[in-house]
Amino acid sequence: MNNQPHRIQLLASALLVSAALSSHAIADTKPNRGIPQDDKSRGGVCSNLPSYAQLKTALLSAVGSESSGFNLQMWATVVNRDGVVCAVAFSGADRGAQWPGSRVISAQKANTANAFSLPGLALSTANLYSAVQGTSGANPLGGSLYGLQFSNPVDPAVAYGGNPALVGTHADPMVGNRIGGVNVFGGGLALYNNSGVLVGAVGLSGDTSCADHNMAWRVRNTLNLDYVPAGVSGDAARPDNMVIDDLNGDSNGKTDGWEQPTCANTTNPTSLPAAKSVGP
Repeated sequence: MNNQPHRIQLLASALLVSAALSSHAIADTKPNRGIPQDDKSRGGVCSNLPSYAQLKTALLSAVGSESSGFNLQMWATVVNRDGVVCAVAFSGADRGAQWPGSRVISAQKANTANAFSLPGLALSTANLYSAVQGTSGANPLGGSLYGLQFSNPVDPAVAYGGNPALVGTHADPMVGNRIGGVNVFGGGLALYNNSGVLVGAVGLSGDTSCADHNMAWRVRNTLNLDYVPAGVSGDAARPDNMVIDDLNGDSNGKTDGWEQPTCANTTNPTSLPAAKSVGP
């Protein structure tokens, strides 16, 4: 008896099952799985954070009022406490008016500030710069957190998936997904509401790291999410502010402690608005 047709049929069935499973696995890695992108119904995961429109308005205000850096256009990303992207916006006329690579960097910064801040202690991405540096002649032991920047990689399917025409809109393909990533220069700040509750973070990118920090600071201030409880900057009015060696740091000619190097055309971080305090 010839079993060849039966074997062919079994093989075909197996291939169909395998293809179906593979298709399901691929579909499961696509951005925005199961979470609405509409600002009015973002699954509740972002209900206590700014909408796309609010982020865009705050970003445009910050870019218009900040004079440091090179006056470039910016990307901004907000994540919730779980690292889920809630909104992504750009300030320019279209998505090509600011560095395309800065979109993911802004998300990395938001993820970092959220991932390494606590209910009672805020760390900006700028605060992490010195601690992650490798060995050098001036610092043969390296930084105490060396390698941190490699610890939580970006999810490439989230970062680069979806329709490019939607990036920076209310339907940005990153929205509703956990982006991951660690970035260790200025531009990422934790978000604390008026009860002092840590609700997520914002990240900005598109100019010098110092300008990114300053504009992120202004965005957070405009969004009224800057009730920062404590930080490491040494400035009680700006607890998680950037510390620059030759401006508001120890001026010893090297970046150490919580410092970051100065940038071109920068301003003293102490000129930024003071953070708000939770009332009695």
